[in-house]
Amino acid sequence: MSSHSAAESLQSQLAQGLLVKHPEFWFSDGSLILCAQSTLFRVHISQLCRKSVFFRDLFSLPQPPESDPAERQLEGCPVLDLHDSPEDVANLVKVIYDGPNFGSNDRRDFLASSGVLRLSSKYLIEESTRQKALAHIRTAWPSTLKGWDLREDIARAHEVETGQPRGTRYPHPIAVINLAREIGADDLLPAAFYELSRHSFAQIFEPAPGSALDPRDPHCPASLSHTLSPGDLQRLALGKEAAQHAVTALIQNMEHAASDHQAHRRQRSGQHAVATGVLGMPGFAGGLGMGMGMGGGAAARRAVCVTPAACRKDLAELVELATQHYLFDRERGCADPLYVAEELGQLKSAEFADCAACAHALEAWAARERERLWRTIPEWFRLR
Repeated sequence: MSSHSAAESLQSQLAQGLLVKHPEFWFSDGSLILCAQSTLFRVHISQLCRKSVFFRDLFSLPQPPESDPAERQLEGCPVLDLHDSPEDVANLVKVIYDGPNFGSNDRRDFLASSGVLRLSSKYLIEESTRQKALAHIRTAWPSTLKGWDLREDIARAHEVETGQPRGTRYPHPIAVINLAREIGADDLLPAAFYELSRHSFAQIFEPAPGSALDPRDPHCPASLSHTLSPGDLQRLALGKEAAQHAVTALIQNMEHAASDHQAHRRQRSGQHAVATGVLGMPGFAGGLGMGMGMGGGAAARRAVCVTPAACRKDLAELVELATQHYLFDRERGCADPLYVAEELGQLKSAEFADCAACAHALEAWAARERERLWRTIPEWFRLR
């Protein structure tokens, strides 16, 4: 086909609506037309070459003469076909012209930032752009427990403000897992797998319309993959099982503490000091003897239990309550050990408890357990 015939064909497709010009990225003085599926972008070669090693190398090669019949042209510009979605190309072009400027890590924002990451890797966009996009996504899929707790606070606020499930605040975790695999961002995987594991298999594979895992969200179109690879599906199943076992272990640790009769040691003052951990259980990693957030040493020795028998009885009742709530009733927290540990630590409020020392010890144990659980998540999902 001659260049004249090719141009006529492109014009004809435009006239028939088979091709459309992008409403924002069609610059009348542009020197190159990018064609992504049925969407055309008229941009400037100089802008692409400034940001992309791929385009810089491409246009540093000898170019065919304007009359070369192998070259497709439209409105005097060469046409370059890209095998990418129009959404991803639009987001990349926006970053090239305007610089990285991401939003609130919601689903629409993830569509933009993930597209930038994918094409930044493919077209060798300058590393600073890729790093800014990746750092932005990491705030929603963090590698620290502190970051995760901040993420959860934002999700709870979203639920209160909108009345929608808190999971709708962030993109579908399967899309995040697949992005991490595609671009080699393995540090996103533990948080994404953990988030997905908090849902039942029915919610994951048969999501209700409008639910947190419904892939038909208009802000999360089909161009994003919501299907796990066989290997990652196996990791999810193993991790969900490990998370449920972790909840059982947490409650069993409390139960052992409640039955530990050596938990309190009589002091010469006639009072009873908390020896190690929650009511002295060795498995609770040091407890008050390690400082309990009170600075250790003298501060720890001043933290005493004045009612050991009553505290053992209280803790036994808390164990029974936790067992009923998190294991028998299969409530929300049953597959969310971080949430369960946080709740267990708050069952005995220091402000209202008869024994503030034991209440503080329970809170300190829960905080340590949450840190331990967080560090263990990659092992649950076989990510190490």
